[in-house]
This record gives sequence, C-alpha cells and structure tokens, in this order.
Amino acid sequence: MTSKILEEIYSYRDAKKAKLLSGFFKTGRGQYGEGDVFWGLTVPTSRTIAKKYKDINFKEVNSLLKHKVHEVRLVAILILVHKYNFGKLSEKKKIVDFYLKNTKYINNWDLVDLSASRILGDYLFDKSDKKILLKLANSKKLWEQRISMISTLAFIKNGELEWTFKIAKMFLNHKHDLMHKATGWMLREAGKKDEKALRNFLDKNISNMPRTMLRYAIERFSENIRLEYLKK
Repeated sequence: MTSKILEEIYSYRDAKKAKLLSGFFKTGRGQYGEGDVFWGLTVPTSRTIAKKYKDINFKEVNSLLKHKVHEVRLVAILILVHKYNFGKLSEKKKIVDFYLKNTKYINNWDLVDLSASRILGDYLFDKSDKKILLKLANSKKLWEQRISMISTLAFIKNGELEWTFKIAKMFLNHKHDLMHKATGWMLREAGKKDEKALRNFLDKNISNMPRTMLRYAIERFSENIRLEYLKK
C-alpha cells in the first residue's frame, strides 16, 4: 500500500512549484529546512490523498512519515490527524504516543501547525498532567519547541489561556524568528478570548519581547492601541 500511495503523491509532482516551495520553506544550507525535498503538491491535494488512505495501518504511516519528501510526510501527518479525530480514546492515546515518538520527522512549521493542536493539544486539554509541554518547550529542537507552543491552540479554543501564557513566557528570549511568529500568533489567539488577559501579559513582558512577536500579538487591536504598544 505504501508504494501505491507514493506513486499517487508523485503523480501530482510539479517541478516549478517544488522549486518555489523549496525557497519558501528555507531548504538552503544553514536554513531551518535544510535538505528538505519537495515534489510541489498543494495542501488541498495532500488532504485529498490523506483522506483516501486514512485507514492504512501505523506501520505504513510510519514509513510515510520517515520519507525524505516533504509532501509524503505531510500526507502521513494528515492521516494521523484524521485517525485521531475519529478514533476512540485508547486509539487517541496510541496516536499521541506515536506522534511524540516521531517528532524528529515533524520537521517544518506547516507539519507542526497542521497537527500539534489537533493531536497533542486536543489530547492534553482535559488532562491534569501537561508536563510534556514543558519538556518540549525546553527541548533544544526548534520543531519540538514549536509543537509545545502551537499545541496550546486547543486550550485557547476551549477558553483556557494559562498554558499559552506560560509557554509564551519561556520563548520571550528565543533567537529564532519562527518561534517569535508562532508565539505571537498564539498570544493573538488568546487575546481573541480575553483581550484584558493578553494586555496584562504584554504590559508585564513587553520589555523582553521581540518586535515580531509583539506585532503578531497585537494584530487585532485597534490602531490606537497597537501604536501605543509599538511605542513602548
């Protein structure tokens, strides 16, 4: 089955788009996506393929997730999300464990953003033990750090903001622009639920906050309030 899926993914290859994606996802030497390979599929096409093969087993998903081609890993991630959405509680736990075991292959921001909150975040929301988020946040691996931040989107959607602010504070001094953007994005989403809570966080931490993170966080504020924060 794996070879059949690979053949189908490959049939949609687009050399011109692959070149554009390689640049967009920074695959050059020394860049965050160094060495990643693209075939040029669109996300909607990848979603269609994933839905078609949603019932493949974990061994096959594992094979796809470890593939060198970005879109093959994306299809694997989308299959995991589908399995999680429709799985029983015991199956969800199995998927979460598999996800955490294979974070080294969830190695670009789109792969993280399309899965972290939908799998890990959703699973952890009603659990008392969320320490795995701290472990990921303290990881030396960029993508595990991003997983910890984006996972909190599931909490935000359910009105729980504490963990978003807790993880965001850990990344105030992060050196990578990708984490500035991810953290600012989650802060902005938290602000949609409780603007007062977001402003309180900003007022306490703005002196240590990267400008990109701040700009993302205040994006939905009125112009006057945005200017007020940008002047600080």
